[in-house]
Amino acid sequence: MALDDLDRVMEIEKSGFAHPWSADLLRREMMHDWSTVLVAAETRRGTGSGPMEALVGFIVYWLVHDELHVLNIATAPEERRRGVAKALMNEAAVRARRAGAVLATLEVRRTNVPAIGLYRALGYRQVGIRVNYYVDEGEDAIVMAKDL
Repeated sequence: MALDDLDRVMEIEKSGFAHPWSADLLRREMMHDWSTVLVAAETRRGTGSGPMEALVGFIVYWLVHDELHVLNIATAPEERRRGVAKALMNEAAVRARRAGAVLATLEVRRTNVPAIGLYRALGYRQVGIRVNYYVDEGEDAIVMAKDL
């Protein structure tokens, strides 16, 4: 992700979450050595000036020692159910394996059934519950993990 992508990433973030991350938080994630923010973009036919890139999703993950930890992933509403999130998750796993990671972890809202389905399809399994993890709603998080 480049700083020029921040406005579009924030649009996607705000469209997907009741309590979205702030632009400052995303900027900080871009600065940490252990953090990566990847964007998914598609080349589309432009109007008159040739092809243009459309940013359709993003993922934020940490790579610490031998573990990949997914912090945030979102797809533009009009692009959902097209494999964007799956492609981002797979790319993060490939990069993490290349860097020596052997485990991937994440937290997901108990009520986020589509995301849980995606993670299970990618080989993640439930390993725990974080009670009241999402404090604003008092919602629990399911902790999921996958061997890389």
